[in-house]
Amino acid sequence: MLRSCYPVLGTADVPASAAFYRDHLGFETAFEADWYVSLRHRESGDELALLDAGHTSVPAGYGEPARGVLVNLEVDDVDAVAARLEAAGVPVVQPLRDEPFGQRHVIVRDPGGVLVDVITEIPPSAEFAAAFAAVGLEADG
Repeated sequence: MLRSCYPVLGTADVPASAAFYRDHLGFETAFEADWYVSLRHRESGDELALLDAGHTSVPAGYGEPARGVLVNLEVDDVDAVAARLEAAGVPVVQPLRDEPFGQRHVIVRDPGGVLVDVITEIPPSAEFAAAFAAVGLEADG
């Protein structure tokens, strides 16, 4: 039986990456070593971990910082979060915008290069609403 599932992101600078998630996105430290930090969100309880990409527990040939990874964080008010992140100097990769598939979002970059997509659901366009209905999901908005 599956008990838990969470991403572990390889990074070249565990302390800087951990500080980013704590300082800007509401995570708290659940476990910390110099090579690994487990984080838990103080409101949702969701978890993610950061691992020194060069640590000996990483199989040979795979010790690289995470690339091509997008971490999605759904929030109640993306506009407020986006303003706070920008004011703090967090690198914005994609400015705040609405998408026809039912998201208002901003994409920022963490210190390790991982993209963080901060999202608030909005009503999707008719085309995408039909796609949600086709698979039996309700498109909340």
